[in-house]
Amino acid sequence: MPRSRIPQSRRRSVAVVDVSLPVGPVLPPPPHTSGRRADQTTRSTRIPTMAGHAQASTTPLLCLPLCLLVLLSSAQRATGMYLDAGGNHETFSGGTVPESFSVRSRNSSNSSGAGAAFCRLLSLQILDLSNNQLTGELPDCWWNLQALQFMDLSNNSFSGQIPAAEASHNCSLESLHLAGNDFTGTFPRVLDHCDSLTTLDIGNNKFFGAIPPWIGTRVPSLRILSLRSNNFTGEIPSKLSRLSKLQLLDLANNRLTGPIPVAFGNMASMRHPEIVSSQASALDGSNYQDRIDIIWKGQELIFQRTIRLLTGIDLSGNMLSRCIPEELTRLEGLRFLNLSRNHLSCGIPKDIGSLRNLESLDLSCNELYGNIPQSISILSGLSTFNISNNHLSGKIPTGSQMQTLTDPSIYRNNSGLCGFPLEDCPNTSPASDEKTGEGEDQWLYYCVTAGVVFGFWLWFGLLFSVETWRCALLFSVDGMQSKIMQKVSHIDQFISKSSNDQYM
Repeated sequence: MPRSRIPQSRRRSVAVVDVSLPVGPVLPPPPHTSGRRADQTTRSTRIPTMAGHAQASTTPLLCLPLCLLVLLSSAQRATGMYLDAGGNHETFSGGTVPESFSVRSRNSSNSSGAGAAFCRLLSLQILDLSNNQLTGELPDCWWNLQALQFMDLSNNSFSGQIPAAEASHNCSLESLHLAGNDFTGTFPRVLDHCDSLTTLDIGNNKFFGAIPPWIGTRVPSLRILSLRSNNFTGEIPSKLSRLSKLQLLDLANNRLTGPIPVAFGNMASMRHPEIVSSQASALDGSNYQDRIDIIWKGQELIFQRTIRLLTGIDLSGNMLSRCIPEELTRLEGLRFLNLSRNHLSCGIPKDIGSLRNLESLDLSCNELYGNIPQSISILSGLSTFNISNNHLSGKIPTGSQMQTLTDPSIYRNNSGLCGFPLEDCPNTSPASDEKTGEGEDQWLYYCVTAGVVFGFWLWFGLLFSVETWRCALLFSVDGMQSKIMQKVSHIDQFISKSSNDQYM
């Protein structure tokens, strides 16, 4: 995530660390440094990184705890506060963070005062401490900050369990990022009834246990749910399908079992992509952009400004079984679908072509069998495709987009598959095509003959078994015969008259 996107009128920078708070007293630069002076016009203070100091390469900024305490103390009664200290590997490195920075030290035996500075910031709205090397457990009081909307603690070394919410807890969180730490325990109960929470990313931790079904009803605003690379077990709750705004679901690399819920075919935002593009967030007005890390077309990417354009499901790397539900083909808004590395069986859904916006499809390393549905050839945007390591057979469908998938490895270890880009199928040679054509002509001849014979005897039988039909037919024949005879008589008279005139 970019370092900061806070309006300049609310920013204050501290060396490499950006502490974004309302304008307050300007701190003088520490003595014996070569840093620039404070810019009085922008009312911001730059505490130098000690680049010219003899011990700058090994010594962190010694005034950091005091500087932060002064800044936090001056902002306790302010409103609309932002604190961004993300991406500071050099400053926050090696070991624990001082208690004055509101994070309890692992090596500290006295933790009663830890977190007091942050917990007094009752108007704190955005807290970004991502991409550092912070350690320790989170203070319980952090989860009671009533105004906090955005919290990003990702890519640190935080540990411990997330505490349960207090009875008076009023969750105001809209976006929570805890990915890339050492958190443990079951799914955070503190998120129960977080009605405004839109983004939840707790991937790459050590959470365990079942995914609670209440997520689908008590966190109704979720758009992004990432639980990847944890130790969650059990079946995927079907109640997740009640998240009508959900656009990204990432449960990859856990130990989930059972089937893919059939109810997933009812996810409104994934069925109707226009819902995703129209959704707004309260963070939009704060100039602070949300983001999510996902595996997109085999690469780990960070989506930020284009996050509303992305819709997908990643259930790879689990132990899911049974068939791929046909109902998933209703999710026309999906741009990626990754079900690889499971134990899914049966065949590929025949209506897979209904996923008209699909760009990436990975069904590799399963136990799928049967033919590849011909409907897949109409996916005009499909650029990443992998069905290797299954039991599929038959001819690979052809089509304008399928012809661009020239890598044979995406079909490997399917002994029954043939056709481009693999070897030609045995029955596609010219001789076999001619033989097949002759066989089709013979079958056509037999069918026509059988139809004529059957139709004749059917008519003949009805004619002699139904008296009214028979009488009507005979009268019709008599009438036609009478008319024909009259015509013949007229013609005969005309010919005779012509002959007499010639002799005269």
